[in-house]
Amino acid sequence: MAEVYTLNDLVSRERLDAGEVKPARLAVIGWPIAHSASPRMQQAALDAAGIDARYVRLEVAAGRVGEALARMRELGFVGCNVTVPHKLEVMAECDVVDSAAQALGAVNTVIFAATQTRGLNTDGPGFVNAVADEFGVALGALSVVIFGAGGGAGQALAAQCAMQGVARLTLVNRTLEKLWPLAARLQGLAAGCEINALPLDDPTLPETCRAADLIVNASSLGLQSGEASLVPDGCLRAGHLVYDCIYRPTPTVLLDRAAALGCRTANGRLMLIHQGALAFQQWFPGSEPLAVMRAALARPVADS
Repeated sequence: MAEVYTLNDLVSRERLDAGEVKPARLAVIGWPIAHSASPRMQQAALDAAGIDARYVRLEVAAGRVGEALARMRELGFVGCNVTVPHKLEVMAECDVVDSAAQALGAVNTVIFAATQTRGLNTDGPGFVNAVADEFGVALGALSVVIFGAGGGAGQALAAQCAMQGVARLTLVNRTLEKLWPLAARLQGLAAGCEINALPLDDPTLPETCRAADLIVNASSLGLQSGEASLVPDGCLRAGHLVYDCIYRPTPTVLLDRAAALGCRTANGRLMLIHQGALAFQQWFPGSEPLAVMRAALARPVADS
């Protein structure tokens, strides 16, 4: 099986499935995509359920998501997962976006139904389950700061926090332009939630972060080994819960720094598992893939 497929491989079934026993019927699309661990857990779930299908990585450049969806539909795909940077772009390419995904402001799961391409979002519910698993607390009981809130994943997590009833939610981005529409939309989801939007260089940011319970990195910074964190120095304190949505096998710079300060830390592995299991259940109703996916990602692999 190829590590990564491209749109050029979606020209025909013969090319896509050359040398393979099972047909490719599911994919994760993104740019870049070679690092994705989704095929490990999704393929394990497919095999355990006896489903004759492969789950593949598909590299898609920005602006070509609609073309990718059209080709997958033509080739009889069941659906796909969507990762950075396409979670916003894909919304416009779906015939129907369910109400939860509309509220979350991003799509991470696509279903090719008989006459429609449907967009869903399992990131938000997956995050709720992951926080409960990792830290033993309900998300709604925490005050939260989200770094990278302007991106597709960040917007979805911010909306989920608002819907869970967090008392205070702070949105942080390099610039504020992406945050004002998001903050206004979130006020409509949870009137009782205090919502603030800050740029990275705001002088009050360290104090705001230290007063919060949970610090979340929803950006892709840290994906590459040794890459600097988006969270500035002075924003962390002992006792913080620090969640990095990146799921590298080795800790990111943010998680290393947080652990050294006495924070409780977690990476995005359990969020990946929970959102992936929820997506699988959308493609195959009645399935129970969570345990198989946990086991698949528990096996160690080399760092990407």
